[in-house]
Amino acid sequence: MEVNKKSVCWMVLIFFLLLETSSYGARVKDIAGISGVRDNQLMGYGLVVGLAGTGDDVKNGFTKESLANLLSRQGLAMKDKTLKADNTAAVMVTAILPPFSKVGSQLDVFVSSIGNSKSLYGGTLLMVPLRGADGAVYAVAQGAITLGGFSAGGGGGSSVKNHPSAGRITNGAMVEKQLRYDFEKSRTLSINLFNPDFTTSSRLAASINSVITNVAAKEVDSSSVFVKLPEDGRVNIFELISQIENLDVPVDSKAVVVMNEKTGTVVMGENVRISTVAIAHGNLSIQIKEDMRVSQPLPFSPSPPPTVGVPRSGREGVGVIVAPGGQTVVTTDKTTTVNEEKKQLMVVPKGVTIQDVVKALNAVGVTPRDLITIMQTIKAAGALQADLRII
Repeated sequence: MEVNKKSVCWMVLIFFLLLETSSYGARVKDIAGISGVRDNQLMGYGLVVGLAGTGDDVKNGFTKESLANLLSRQGLAMKDKTLKADNTAAVMVTAILPPFSKVGSQLDVFVSSIGNSKSLYGGTLLMVPLRGADGAVYAVAQGAITLGGFSAGGGGGSSVKNHPSAGRITNGAMVEKQLRYDFEKSRTLSINLFNPDFTTSSRLAASINSVITNVAAKEVDSSSVFVKLPEDGRVNIFELISQIENLDVPVDSKAVVVMNEKTGTVVMGENVRISTVAIAHGNLSIQIKEDMRVSQPLPFSPSPPPTVGVPRSGREGVGVIVAPGGQTVVTTDKTTTVNEEKKQLMVVPKGVTIQDVVKALNAVGVTPRDLITIMQTIKAAGALQADLRII
């Protein structure tokens, strides 16, 4: 009975260790994709009608020509006719065709003005064929546009909310042609990592070989893992993909520090390390302050004699004459102050973890923008063991 209790304890311990190990990883479907299974971009040109005078003006020749061609296809003779339709706007229509989309499936489309239309509010997109990179038509779009904003004005004033020259149509396109994927005849799969890394690729191949039987996974490079299926067809490829994409794989990555100087944003990866360095960082600030002072004379004070040959507007300290003889004088006081922070040289110890790195840099007392300059200087000194990227 004692042996059984020990066995149960060991099983419970192994179970919790397995839980801890699996929770450390990420699902394959979140870090990689199957080669050939991807989205496809679609694009088309069309017209939006029904605008309340906010469409393109007559100077846009392509809008007039497009409208004339549209009306001609409807049986109207538009040759040598003058068109002035400010309720129409020329637009580009884009959409994303997901993999395995079937004929009759609906897609969201995005509509963007390419003329000088002020707003697409209240407009309706006329039927537009959406083509792929090969020139074939895969979907057709049409419908009322939703902006999420507006543009209004009059009497010299205007008000704009969000971006009124671009909008979207939910389920505005219908798939007319589907892409074919021949997975059943394929005996190999290529799994491509979104962020190439040799360590993660090796772990992915090892996880597939240890969990899934009757298949052979081999690491090709830092981005791809090939999975070979048996030739007898005993393995269903769709079930295999489902098993692979739900595997948990520990993800490794390079040490990277990403900095955005425009916004002052600094992001560090967990593998960032800093060697022991000494940092002195101080800001030099110069402030120039200008104050306007007005000297108002007492009543009945005598007026100063005029300056001969110098216009009154150009005399320094001369203002408006106050009856019967006093004068208001405006003077300018300028003060220039220079302040330099007296920062002592501080030693930042070698960081073992990202928490230690952040704690050491916070001890210096810097702002995010100052941190960008400090990180660049540390990298130049060779003390930053990370890839420094500035966006």
